[in-house]
Amino acid sequence: MPRNLSRRLGRSDRSQLAIWFWELDRVLLALIMMLIAIGLIAVQAASPASARRLSTATETLSPLYFFYRQLGWVIVSLGFMFVVSMLPKREARRLAIIMACICFVLLMLVPIMGNTVNGAKRWIGYGIGIQPSEFLKPAYAVTMGWIISLRVKDPSLPVLKLSAAITLCIAMLLMRQPDLGQTIMFIGIWFTLMLLAGLPMQVVAGGVGLGAVGMTAAYFFYPVATQRINGWLFGAGEYDHVMFAHKTLTGGGLIGTGPGLGTHKFNLPEAHTDYIFSVIGEEFGLLACAAIALVYFAIIARICMRLLEERDLFTIMAVAGLTAQLGGQAFINIAVNLQLFPSKGMTLPFISYGGSSMIALGIGAGLLLSLTRRNPFEDRTLLGQDWSRG
Repeated sequence: MPRNLSRRLGRSDRSQLAIWFWELDRVLLALIMMLIAIGLIAVQAASPASARRLSTATETLSPLYFFYRQLGWVIVSLGFMFVVSMLPKREARRLAIIMACICFVLLMLVPIMGNTVNGAKRWIGYGIGIQPSEFLKPAYAVTMGWIISLRVKDPSLPVLKLSAAITLCIAMLLMRQPDLGQTIMFIGIWFTLMLLAGLPMQVVAGGVGLGAVGMTAAYFFYPVATQRINGWLFGAGEYDHVMFAHKTLTGGGLIGTGPGLGTHKFNLPEAHTDYIFSVIGEEFGLLACAAIALVYFAIIARICMRLLEERDLFTIMAVAGLTAQLGGQAFINIAVNLQLFPSKGMTLPFISYGGSSMIALGIGAGLLLSLTRRNPFEDRTLLGQDWSRG
C-alpha cells in the first residue's frame, strides 16, 4: 500500500490528487495541524472547569464533555479545510464571494431571528446555532481582496469608498449584537488591506485619529465597551475576567503544574474558549505559551515568504486579509490573557473550543491553502510584472 501511494503521488502522476499534493504548501499545512493538535490537548485540560461551571442541579456535564464535542467539530472542520484547499483559485474566490453574501444576509437577520446567549444576540438557528460573523470573516477578507484587485482593470473604480461602506455596514450590525471584538477585527482587516493597496498617508493618519475618537466615544456611550474597559482598568464587578485570566496564566510558572492539576482555571468564566491560553499557561507553563505564540508567528512568516514570489494582486490581497484575520485574532486573544487588552470575547484560532469558529477557521485555512498553492515547475523570473501592469 505505501508503495502504491508513493507511485500515485509521484511527480509523474497527473491526477487531481497528485497535482493538489505537489502544489500545496505542506509546511503551512503542518503548522496548522500542529495548532489543531495543541487545541485538542488544551480543550481537554479546560473542559473539566467549564463542565463544572455549566452543570446544573438537574444536569451534570461530563468532565470531558467539551473535549468530545470539540473532537467532532475538528473532524468536520478538517473535511471543509481539505475540500476547499483543493479548489482552483477562481473557484475559491467564487466560493468566498457567495459565502460573504449569504453571511451578510444572515448577519442582518440576527437581530430579528437570533438567539441570545450571555446577554448577546450573535447566533442564528435552532438546535445547532451558527454565528454568521465567524463565517463572514474569511469570506470578507477574500472578497475585499477581490474588490481591491479590480483597480488593476479600472483605476477609476471607487474601491476605497465601496470597501469602507461595506465594512461600515458590517460594523454597525455587529455593534448592535453587541460584539465589539469582531467589529475591531473587521475594521483591522480592512485597514490592513487598505495599507497594502497604497492608501495615502493623510488618509491613514485620519483613519487612526478617527479610530481613537471612535474608541473614546464607545467608552462613554456604548455600555459594553464601558463595562469591559472599566473591568480591565479597575477590576470592576463581573467583568473582572482579565484579572482571573492573568492569575491563571501565571499560576503554573515556566513549566506548569502538569496536565489536569490546575486549580485557578476553575475560577475562569470561559476556560475552554476566551481564556484557554491562560489554562495552557497554568498546566503546561509559560514556555508552552511562548511556543504557541511562535507557531502563530511561523504561520505568518511562512505566508509572507510565499507571497514574496506571488504576482497576482488578488492573491496577495486575499491572502494578506486572511493572514490579518488569523494573526490579529490570535494577537488580541493572547493580549487579553496577558492583561494588555480588555476582554473582547474572542477565541484563540484553532485552539479554543467552538463549533462555528472551528468550522469557519477550517474554511479560512482551506482558502489560504488554495490561494497559496503553487506549481513547482512555474517560472518565477517574471516576479512583479503583474504589479507593474496595475
